[in-house]
Parts: sequence; C-alpha cells; structure tokens
Amino acid sequence: MKHLPNILSISRIFLAILLLFVALHYDSILPDCVHRSWVNYLTCLIFCIASLTDFFDGYIAREYHLHSRFGEVFDPLADKMLILSAFIALLMLDRASPWAVFLILSREFFITGLRVMVAGSGAS
Repeated sequence: MKHLPNILSISRIFLAILLLFVALHYDSILPDCVHRSWVNYLTCLIFCIASLTDFFDGYIAREYHLHSRFGEVFDPLADKMLILSAFIALLMLDRASPWAVFLILSREFFITGLRVMVAGSGAS
C-alpha cells in the first residue's frame, strides 16, 4: 500500500505514452473492418483511465499520509505528460487550434515554474 500512489503515477506516464501512440498510429493498430471514429472512443477511454489514476493516487496519498520525494516529483510530471500527449494528439489530428494548445500549455508551464520557485524559497 505504501508505494501504490507512486505506482499509479508511473502507470499514468505509460498511459500518456499509450494515448499518444494510439492517436497517432491508429491506422496500423485498428483492423480495417473497424471505423476510424473508434479511435476517438479508445483515446478517450485511455485518457479517462489515466485521469482516474491521478485522482486515486492523490486520494490514497492524502488519506493514508503516504508522501514521498518520488511522488512530489513524478506526480506533477505524469500530469503534464498526460496533458501534453492529449494536446499533441489533438493537434496532429487537426482537432484543436494551435493557439489554444499554446495558451493552455503555457499556463501549465507557468504554474509549474511558480511552484518550483515557491518550493525553492522554502515557502509553503
């Protein structure tokens, strides 16, 4: 139980990679008899499962007071990788505006930078 939040964070990283792979290489993954629209459902399912791992790793860590340096570093990293893979997939499939993706990702990196600065200054 002690390492479950970290395992969930690592699984989210692998799910982010899987999401991007499925979205970009669906033509070689899905059989010809399956309509292309099913890739939307599959990638949505992967994203939802990955999001659930984010919820449960945070819940379990808070509920059972399971804090680790690994979790402090890899949980936000896994979150950023999931969001980044989803947006890259949407861009590659021409389903999102590059400007919207740029603004959202810029905000993510800005917030991450602020967190690093606050953590470095010793403030909480």
